[in-house]
Amino acid sequence: MAMTRTPARRVLDYTVLSVLAFVFALPALYLFLGSLKPSDEVLNGLSGFLPTHLSFDNYAAVLDSLSSDSTGYFWQFMGVSVLLSFVVVTGGLIVNSMAAYGLTRLKWRGQKAVFTLVLLLMLIPFESVAVPLFYMFNGQRNTLYIQALPFVANAFAVYQFHTFFRKIPPSIEEAARLDGAGPWRTFFAIIVPMSRPVFASVAILTFLIQWGSFLWPVLMVSDPSVRPLPLEMSVFQGQQPPDWGQILAFGVLLVLPVLVVFAFFQRWFVQGVASSAVKG
Repeated sequence: MAMTRTPARRVLDYTVLSVLAFVFALPALYLFLGSLKPSDEVLNGLSGFLPTHLSFDNYAAVLDSLSSDSTGYFWQFMGVSVLLSFVVVTGGLIVNSMAAYGLTRLKWRGQKAVFTLVLLLMLIPFESVAVPLFYMFNGQRNTLYIQALPFVANAFAVYQFHTFFRKIPPSIEEAARLDGAGPWRTFFAIIVPMSRPVFASVAILTFLIQWGSFLWPVLMVSDPSVRPLPLEMSVFQGQQPPDWGQILAFGVLLVLPVLVVFAFFQRWFVQGVASSAVKG
């Protein structure tokens, strides 16, 4: 029997959740307010939360300082990050979902061994293989495709798709098979439309990882023309003397695309999380 919460308990729950949400939002609030303040007022402790002397001068200064051939162009760095994220997210959704479908629904020799290997790959951190990959692809440094290629296939994404596909009733595919649909048509016409929540979840998580990728670009990129935004931010932050107002403004510009992507996919993302919680 489901337990009903009393009004007092409900008020307490929402109060605790609101306080926790506010605490977790404080760094983002400090980032935004600091980006609108003069540099000498940014690092003032809790007084940094006071909305005083606000302007968009830091944003204009960031764009102006990255607007020449010698420094590179801000929108070029942004374009590189957008392109790489699009390739990794789109390619990953196709490759990983198809791999998961093959591991979940199709029967073939060695299927369990391959899936076990996928689970083992989830335990290997990228940092442990970054140096071997660097020597393997050293000849392709300063290219766009080498920044995206190693991240299209992702063991964790395969596992997420696999978990979701297992919850789809096999009777749906059996009915499609009786109607003459093969595996390819069944996957693209039936499974994919039914799996929008997991596609949204994987897309958001993959985008977050790729958008904030730093270690691999540090190893593989020295040419400003193919430098992604997080790497450029580290270069910008290293300039002396540091202007913290401009650095925080750069941080806000770095975060904005993440918020846009989440806002676009959040409905299906929430559905996927809720579905996993209920069925789990």
